[in-house]
Amino acid sequence: MKKIYIALILFVLMFFSNSVVIKAEGEFNTDFNVNYKVIDNGITSVSNQITLTNSFSNIYATSYSLVLEGIDPISVKAYADGGTVYNANISTEGKSTTIKIDFPDAVVGKDKSRKFWVLYDTGGFAKKTGEVWEISIPRLAIENKFDSYYINLAVPETLGDLAYISPGPRTSLKVDGYNNYKFNKEDVTQSGIVAGFGQFQVFSFNLIYHLENPLAVGADTEIAIPPDTSFQKMYYQDINPKPKEFYIDEDGNWIARYSLKTRERLDVIASGSVQIFATQRPYLAPSSQSINNNLLSQEFWQSDSEKIKNLAQELITPQAIYNYVSTNLSYDYERVKPNVERLGALGALSSPKNAICMEFTDLFIALSRAAGIPAREVNGYAYTENPDIQPLSLVNDVLHAWPEYYDEGKQSWIPVDPTWGSTTGGVDFFNKLDLRHFTFVIHGKDSSKPYAAGSYKLGSNPQKDVFVSFGKLPDTRNNLPRISASFGKWIPFFENKLKVEIVNPGPIAIYNLKPSIYHDNKLAEAVNEGFEALLPFQTLKTEYNIPFSFLGAKTPEIVTVVLEGQRVNVLTNKNQVIIYNLLIIFIIVIFITVFAFIKLKRLTFVKILTKWKVKLPASKDMV
Repeated sequence: MKKIYIALILFVLMFFSNSVVIKAEGEFNTDFNVNYKVIDNGITSVSNQITLTNSFSNIYATSYSLVLEGIDPISVKAYADGGTVYNANISTEGKSTTIKIDFPDAVVGKDKSRKFWVLYDTGGFAKKTGEVWEISIPRLAIENKFDSYYINLAVPETLGDLAYISPGPRTSLKVDGYNNYKFNKEDVTQSGIVAGFGQFQVFSFNLIYHLENPLAVGADTEIAIPPDTSFQKMYYQDINPKPKEFYIDEDGNWIARYSLKTRERLDVIASGSVQIFATQRPYLAPSSQSINNNLLSQEFWQSDSEKIKNLAQELITPQAIYNYVSTNLSYDYERVKPNVERLGALGALSSPKNAICMEFTDLFIALSRAAGIPAREVNGYAYTENPDIQPLSLVNDVLHAWPEYYDEGKQSWIPVDPTWGSTTGGVDFFNKLDLRHFTFVIHGKDSSKPYAAGSYKLGSNPQKDVFVSFGKLPDTRNNLPRISASFGKWIPFFENKLKVEIVNPGPIAIYNLKPSIYHDNKLAEAVNEGFEALLPFQTLKTEYNIPFSFLGAKTPEIVTVVLEGQRVNVLTNKNQVIIYNLLIIFIIVIFITVFAFIKLKRLTFVKILTKWKVKLPASKDMV
């Protein structure tokens, strides 16, 4: 009998030793439903609904460990489906935090399930950067094994409109003041969720340009200041000193021209704010010539290379080209330094593991142009928390580069960033660029010029010249041009010239200006076609002809210039016109009368002179 008891005890111990098992893949089906609920203050409440289903009849779970990567959970709670509170033990190793739940009871039997919740709060998912709320949900940790995994991201409507989200949600729905975005396991395996809420972002900037004329004679020099684009709007607080001339080049760059005296040095400081938009806004359409130039081969965009052309024929679309570049090139953090050698598109293909933003951009442009897609380069500032690829170092001004391609359907240049698509592990920077890219210059016609801010340096130890930070929109965001008009020196019997001067006092550019000229409150027949753009602090001058007509019939007394709701009245010299007309009439009548008398022989030259008592000279025959 004693032997039977011992055998029974051994059997029971063997049964329990086989049943008390640490969780391993294949022993349970694990189903996850996670709800991330963002609060207005930036705290995110995370609710993990976990269902463990036994795959075997004699194996059950005694505990469960949830591994969090890069998350600092607070107020951790765990409870069962029936409300039973579970103990939650937290441990941290490096960037990983493990929440271990010990189960006080056993759920035994094949296909038996245990449903429980793990809740915590964290401040690391949502934060406000400038004018935008940015949300970043990390990807799944590889330690966690799930059979199904569903995510609901709930964002309050008070945070603003959706600016961008990657990856795209499966569905979206508004419920009780929250925008809900749903994802599944495939969406967050390679990368997490990145989203931004707000209509725009604002950066403040201060840019310094060091100019020098080394010649023994005066000379002009030019700088490129950040321009408006389809996705950004400039607000210039000041440009000091003001340039003598502005113009917009073929690629849309804003060029300021300065005159420097012999061997003169000049520091130009441009300051203000930039508004980065989430969606495309109406902007100047590029010319057909510009589009054609953005299909040509350049020094670093060797689109006529057979290697590039063959690859482009396989890829065809901008999306395919972006995917190829972002996945086949590897970012070389060691090359992020000033004056690094630019490899170009062919160099990027030859050394795919040594690429930085220039090579990602150059290869995208070359492949696009070879595929018949207009493409160009942008140099500028792009904000990132990653210290290894931050565009601006603490000492030297190292900018970021990204490409744009022309979308014929949208009639606009579309910015993308294959570099960040690569360095973020697959975040989508093709379908929607974030609100962190600030354009300084655009390279389309030329692959290197004009130079961006931060490139205009003097001396062997150049100082930092680019300062960008999150900011706010200025109080003054609109402006009206100042107009003045006057007549120049009038030449009698000729049309007069009305000289009109239009000044933009800043802070923004003004587009499609069409001055209207009225003669005595009636619209003149010939109205100027207008000006496409008037840049901040720019002055434009033009002239209008005021007719010189018989007895002033077509000459107005008042000429009025109307522009953007403003009116400037200028008095003409109509009375003088009439006086000159009468004088002309008098002279003509005298001439006709004299001519008629001569024709009728009633008046001879001698009689005329006699009448005017003019003595004729004596002839040789007189004595």
